Amino acid sequence: MFLVRPETLLRWQRRMVRRRWTYPTTRTGRPPLPDDIQQLIVRLARENPRWGYQRIHGELLRCGVRVSASSIRRVLRAHGLDPAPRRAATSWRSFLRRQAAGILACDFFTVDTVFLRRVSVLFVIELASRRVHLAGVTDHPTGLWVAQQARNLLANVRDQTTAWRFLIRDRDAKFTGRSTTCGARPGPR
Repeated sequence: MFLVRPETLLRWQRRMVRRRWTYPTTRTGRPPLPDDIQQLIVRLARENPRWGYQRIHGELLRCGVRVSASSIRRVLRAHGLDPAPRRAATSWRSFLRRQAAGILACDFFTVDTVFLRRVSVLFVIELASRRVHLAGVTDHPTGLWVAQQARNLLANVRDQTTAWRFLIRDRDAKFTGRSTTCGARPGPR
């Protein structure tokens, strides 16, 4: 006759093993990084997608924060961020979006009038706002005419000219270097 059930025997045995094989609960290895340092690492990585672990490590050293590159890698991996080359690939679309405020594009299109006369229209578009400026209309556009229309456009929108840095155009003869000098002789090449 048994006075104890088998479940009770197993429970006693587990308790005895647990008491016998207890180890001190001291942690080994490096202590975890403070949350503010982790957030700083993630912020640097997100705001500077081209920076890798070593660059972030160097920037943190300049700020007086001592963290190893392997710890930075571990933090970024925990937040789902890849190493720098794979984190953000710069495509033409993203490049143009970032640079659009300083880019203008210009070209011609032709229109047939009611009297079957073909005229050329010079237009300029601001890539950032997609605002189109009609610079001029003529029967026979020349380089001198294009240069004058460009001067007129710049005079009309004087306040925005400092923001524009680049002009995209095609290789049309009307956009030659000679046309921008208004008839002056080009210098030696």
